[in-house]
Amino acid sequence: MSFELHPDLRRDGIEIGDFPLCKVLLINDSHYPWFVLVPKRVSISDTIELDADDYAKLWEESRTFSKAIMQAFDGEKLNVAALGNMTPQLHIHHIVRYKSDPAWPGPIWGKHPLKPYVETDISDIKAKLNAANITGLSPQ
Repeated sequence: MSFELHPDLRRDGIEIGDFPLCKVLLINDSHYPWFVLVPKRVSISDTIELDADDYAKLWEESRTFSKAIMQAFDGEKLNVAALGNMTPQLHIHHIVRYKSDPAWPGPIWGKHPLKPYVETDISDIKAKLNAANITGLSPQ
């Protein structure tokens, strides 16, 4: 069995790059700079199911990516969460937040319908991430 994205992540995410362990998706909601890291492992739903090396690698990739997106998007607060109640494949949300965003200060889930990006916005986000020279991230 090989790694595949869960249908929910394929539907809502735009593949923008890969770390050695994780696939990086941009969630197609222009309300927020919202990204998801998905470890490229089969049948994993919780971080505790990763072996020790993958567990450490996940949090290092998360830390590296978090620092880069906060700088690239001039964030005020970073939300990082791994819920998986609706989508069982392990995935870690990384959401850059602002006091002016539509859900502030509450969680973003269920507040507003997704507002898809236009193609030029996706290109701009990819350019910001490329300019950030994120260690270990291979852009798509």
